[in-house]
Amino acid sequence: MLKKNALYVVATPIGNLNDISLRALEILAHVDVVAAEHTQNSRHLLTKHGVKAQLIHVHQHNERSSADTILSLLSAGKSVALITDAGTPCISDPGALVVQEVRKQGFTVIPIPGANAAICALSASGIMHPHFLFYGFLPAKSGLRKQELTTLKSYFCTLIFYEAPHRILECITDMQSIFGPQRTITIARELTKLFETIKTGTLEEINAWLQADSNQQKGEFVVLVEGAEIQEKNQLSEQAQHTLKCLLAELPLKQAVKLTAEITAENKNALYQLALELKKLGEC
Repeated sequence: MLKKNALYVVATPIGNLNDISLRALEILAHVDVVAAEHTQNSRHLLTKHGVKAQLIHVHQHNERSSADTILSLLSAGKSVALITDAGTPCISDPGALVVQEVRKQGFTVIPIPGANAAICALSASGIMHPHFLFYGFLPAKSGLRKQELTTLKSYFCTLIFYEAPHRILECITDMQSIFGPQRTITIARELTKLFETIKTGTLEEINAWLQADSNQQKGEFVVLVEGAEIQEKNQLSEQAQHTLKCLLAELPLKQAVKLTAEITAENKNALYQLALELKKLGEC
């Protein structure tokens, strides 16, 4: 049953318009107002499924004022569904500020799960590591992008990024520069759409593949980078690993990592990730 005075955060398809749940369609058909990132795009989806709804705009440039509008609607006893152009709202898309303000005022927020590009890509990648970090969009400028990639270089978990078509080549080039040419990645392009492409290879191979075919540079991208555990974990010296294990037996994790880095001059981020792994495995 539809709840009044509630904000429904509704996931919509990332490409194929049939990738929407029955529950989502029911909510969209019965709420008083649908708050959409771009009403023209959302109208196409709703029309496809025979849903008639009153639409209002909620995008990154008007989110503050839209939050006030939605709060007024909820205060008047109305129900509102929040959607974006594709996928789950608030995940590298507008909506988080609206949700935050609605929750602050004590109204109910109800998530309606569904399509998400990051999870879709991960499920088809064949990456076996159980942990992942969803980063979203990297900075647009190369210098800042390389800074962020350097920070992430030693992470053992799978790294998941979104990227736009006009930046995909320079993004992959920067990744190759920071992570090295042999780090394995998976490119997922145009997921659930006609030209869906999922390809795995080293950064060097993927860079060459993209440059060789301009058609592969089109569309929305998910980039999955396998974690440093595969290629870089053993780059820590045996002395550093032994020192860290000894200190972890006697000291808190952060202090043990800090002292090990000072003693061995090894990378602090890599030591920290190793310490987490050792603690999880019960080896210290």
